Amino acid sequence: MEVLFTFRYDRTRLSLAEVTHLTGMPHPTVRRLVMELVDAGALAREEDGRFTVGVRLWQLGTLAPLTESLRTVAQPFMEDLYTALRQHVQLAILDGQEAVIIERLSAPRAVGLASQVGGRLPLHCSGVGKILLSHGGAELIEGITSRPLRRYTSRTVVDPVTLHEQLVVCRRTGTATVQGEMTDEADSVATRIMDANGHVVAALSVVVRSGSVKHQSALPSVVTCGLGISRRLGWRPDIRIRKR
Repeated sequence: MEVLFTFRYDRTRLSLAEVTHLTGMPHPTVRRLVMELVDAGALAREEDGRFTVGVRLWQLGTLAPLTESLRTVAQPFMEDLYTALRQHVQLAILDGQEAVIIERLSAPRAVGLASQVGGRLPLHCSGVGKILLSHGGAELIEGITSRPLRRYTSRTVVDPVTLHEQLVVCRRTGTATVQGEMTDEADSVATRIMDANGHVVAALSVVVRSGSVKHQSALPSVVTCGLGISRRLGWRPDIRIRKR
């Protein structure tokens, strides 16, 4: 698993030496494990000797029940949102202390983004991240705010008190607005997605070019789509929103 998890969205092709460096394991051990994974179809070896994730491993990943059911249910709502706004629309879930993008619809001329599908976003300064963090429970919030928060731009919120205040608003409204905190060029609005038990299982956001008024006008549509997805997952207005 350590060998497999060296592959990420920003390093999809790795040499044996790079895998050895990233895992910190002895070279002979890494070589043996990598070749066994290739034989099993979990990794594939390219002509230049580098390795990539194999088709069989990708097929296995598509069976993950949470991500697949979410993507299937959310897809038509995301398509409607994209058609109406022609901006980036993305769906993310919580994984540890980061948000992972599991689906995105991207407009060709929209603002550039820092991450792709499968990529990770910080919880303290992204729209989907603040939604997931605010509903993630006291232990998660303490884990994030108890250490120095990374500053990505001059507008990144790095003061724990200010972040706590924002999270209170996120929990109360179910929405988050982020302006130039992750990158100077991008603003985003996000909303929560709930399951049949009232747990927040994902966040939906629209990302627009910074400084435009589109993020304000997009929020009602984002909230409507988030509620629609939640209803398809079994949530109803009489079900209380629960923390993790």
